[in-house]
Amino acid sequence: MWKTIRRWFDPAELRSVGEPPDYRFSLANERTFLAWLRTGLALVGGGLAAAQFLPPLPMSHLREVIAVALLLLGAAVAIRAVDHWARTERAIRLGQELPASRFPAILALAVGVGALLLVVAVLMRAVGGP
Repeated sequence: MWKTIRRWFDPAELRSVGEPPDYRFSLANERTFLAWLRTGLALVGGGLAAAQFLPPLPMSHLREVIAVALLLLGAAVAIRAVDHWARTERAIRLGQELPASRFPAILALAVGVGALLLVVAVLMRAVGGP
């Protein structure tokens, strides 16, 4: 595990593997990484917004649970982004098949389930009154 994490911070080690690829592939990989990083930042921002601006919800501590869940999901997306970037860059340099990932599906399910839970909370508040 530490070897994998070390690769994230050691571009010389990454560049010592395989052959230098067409720079367009590396740039596309970097753009994908940055898109994932923006997603992580948006989730962190949503978590902070939930903690600061959501009114108290009908269920005790629901606001805090939402905020913490968004913050943790944002952190997971950011960490997963750098890992996927490094594994993809390595595969490109070695001429291997790009690594498959279930993470986008897991993230989509987490966001979908979270949205449905929020719909339930909003409806409970609407039915319960102000």
